[in-house]
Amino acid sequence: MGIHDGKVVIVTGGALGIGGGASRAFAEEGARVLVADIDPDAGHQTVDEITAAGGQAAFVQADFSVPADPRRVVEQSVTQFGGVDFVFNNVGIQPRNSYRNAEDTTEEIWDAILSINLKSYWLMAKYAIPVMRDRGGGVIVNNASVQGQQSAPLVPAYAASKGGVLSLTRQLALDYARQNIRVLAVCPGSIDTPLMRNAISGETGEEPGDMDAAVTDAGARSPIGRIGTPADIANVVVFLCSDRASFMTGEFVNVDGGVMAQGAWADLGRAG
Repeated sequence: MGIHDGKVVIVTGGALGIGGGASRAFAEEGARVLVADIDPDAGHQTVDEITAAGGQAAFVQADFSVPADPRRVVEQSVTQFGGVDFVFNNVGIQPRNSYRNAEDTTEEIWDAILSINLKSYWLMAKYAIPVMRDRGGGVIVNNASVQGQQSAPLVPAYAASKGGVLSLTRQLALDYARQNIRVLAVCPGSIDTPLMRNAISGETGEEPGDMDAAVTDAGARSPIGRIGTPADIANVVVFLCSDRASFMTGEFVNVDGGVMAQGAWADLGRAG
């Protein structure tokens, strides 16, 4: 018996990295998982791995820069699995060409990052909340970042998007608490994902052969002495959606190996 037997979860950006880890973790706890991702190959692979392990999952291709796609994803969840109980808003981008100060950041870069990292979270909530309400309640967990609290150099759009996610989380939590809909956020630190490796490459110009060493170095400078894994985040998200966290809403949880406690995230120079 899993803690989420019979529940339905949508994981945006659910094929790789933190999203892939969350998709697998929810399935292991008995949830039916809708993996929503722009990458069909990775999405189908994740679904195949879940079903091979005895879980239930389906893939829907979605581009979260397109305003119509969040609604389509929610509709697909209703059609495929009968509803929505949880949403893990995880999709996010931090393009290599976005490492610029404010005056050198283009509107195109700004709009792309804010559209996917923040606007899609609002749209997923907008369309999922009525379905959750009809089912008696639900939980939304938003993937923010330690960069929503402290920032690193040259990421104005990314930092703004993650700060916005934290404010949106608080607002949704207050507006829907009496409807039994809880809204929370997780703030990852340095997690070994394709997004982080791309961020390291964008900041430092590391060649692929040097990447493992750069990732190990980032972990060594963490108070806990290692870099995080997608499973570290997934375990917290699965817990936050459970009844064991039923008195939690409007809050964020740092999952960062102690970096924010140390107060030196910016020194690491690594994206969460």
